[in-house]
Amino acid sequence: MTGRTRRSTIGPTPAGGNSKQANGSKQSSAGEKTPSHPSHSNGKVKKEKQVHEPVRTPQERSKICERLSCHVLQESLLSSASGYSNYRGILNWCVVMLVSASLYGILVDPVQVVSLFLKDPYSWPAPCLVIVSNVFIMAALYTERRLSVGTISETTGTFLYLVNLTTLLCFPSATVLTLTSMTPAGGVFALGVYTILFMKLYSYKDVNMWCREIRHTKARPSVAQSNGSAVHSHVSYPGNLTHRDIYYFVFAPTLCYELNFPRSPRIRKSFLLRRLFEMVRCTNLDVILFQWIVPTIQNSMKPFQDMDFSRMMERMLKLAVPNHLIWLIFFYWFFHSSMNFVAELMQFGDREFYRDWWNSETVTYFWSNWNIPVHKWCLRHFYKPIMRRGVNKWVAQTAVFLVSAFFHEYLVSVPLKMFRLWAFMGMMSQIPLAWFVGRFLRGNHGNAAVWISLIIGQPVAVLMYVHDYYVIHYMSQS
Repeated sequence: MTGRTRRSTIGPTPAGGNSKQANGSKQSSAGEKTPSHPSHSNGKVKKEKQVHEPVRTPQERSKICERLSCHVLQESLLSSASGYSNYRGILNWCVVMLVSASLYGILVDPVQVVSLFLKDPYSWPAPCLVIVSNVFIMAALYTERRLSVGTISETTGTFLYLVNLTTLLCFPSATVLTLTSMTPAGGVFALGVYTILFMKLYSYKDVNMWCREIRHTKARPSVAQSNGSAVHSHVSYPGNLTHRDIYYFVFAPTLCYELNFPRSPRIRKSFLLRRLFEMVRCTNLDVILFQWIVPTIQNSMKPFQDMDFSRMMERMLKLAVPNHLIWLIFFYWFFHSSMNFVAELMQFGDREFYRDWWNSETVTYFWSNWNIPVHKWCLRHFYKPIMRRGVNKWVAQTAVFLVSAFFHEYLVSVPLKMFRLWAFMGMMSQIPLAWFVGRFLRGNHGNAAVWISLIIGQPVAVLMYVHDYYVIHYMSQS
């Protein structure tokens, strides 16, 4: 029995007999047969034939190859070279975290939130001040109507606009400074509305003046042709000088006036509800973060008084992160949720309220892309007119930063009723910072420098005002 088995093992084999294994050892062909020996038909030999039977089809060969190899050349998903872009799960995580955090906001006393805007529930100075702004809107409209028919000259119209726009800035600031019932938050709200209205009416003046200069079409003063009408017809000057048209522009999410704005075909109710939900949640989360930083602000007073610079830096860095989170949430609340909500409600078609400022590699790119309505206004009504007068480009850019610094200081110092120029100096410091980053830093280093300026620079200026306000109003009373 042993001899017969040995002879069948070393006997002749069919073509493709012995094959070498991957490890280098030899293996007898699984396909050899010895039909002359019936003893090989026992169960053991049959079992060996089944185990070592060769792969006959390409599908079976590919399955075995898959078992042998489990690695391929590929990048990690978070690497830029991977080409992966589906981060829906992370966005859902943000939503879950936002909702979870907002549940804590239910415990926040709403009276404390309202008290930020109102000291006396029977006195509403900020809303009343906003209502008075209609006087300046009507003054601009009726000035334009007189100019359109030639009742007053261009020189007289320019003088009337100068008085109207100057009063538009001085009147609310004087009111905020004199009224003791005006809270800082209410003052910021009222002055913010007046600042936006100032820029809108300035654009309204310029565009109508340009229309008078060209006047290539006849007037069609039909109310149904205005921007705010349901019939989106073409409007030509002076048919735009209507109450409906100017109030559509006042409430529209833009600072640059046009006779014919791009309009969306319909109002999407689901889109409105999503934006409204985001507005409520972001407001709630900002209130929670504000409560988080208040104890830290209170604990930072003593290092400022003792001029302990190491402790001051430690407190500022500790406050920079929550301040930056508040700023980021405010950006999303205002520029995405709120402005899209208003635009959808008014069927305003141009929804470019911001660009990819988070990818900014230079400071100038950030300031040109994080607030598109203001950037368009500065470019259209300030920067280009100065350039057309032959002013140097660098001087024109510096002038834009000066105007921006003025309004930043205006919106902070007047409501707080103290003048420290931290916001003004913070904005002007962007000029040398922009030069340094643009000249010496590129790519990711430049982007990191922009983020550092946002995380450290702007919150520090805000904290300086908070500290000074706390010292003036609370430390002096103790």
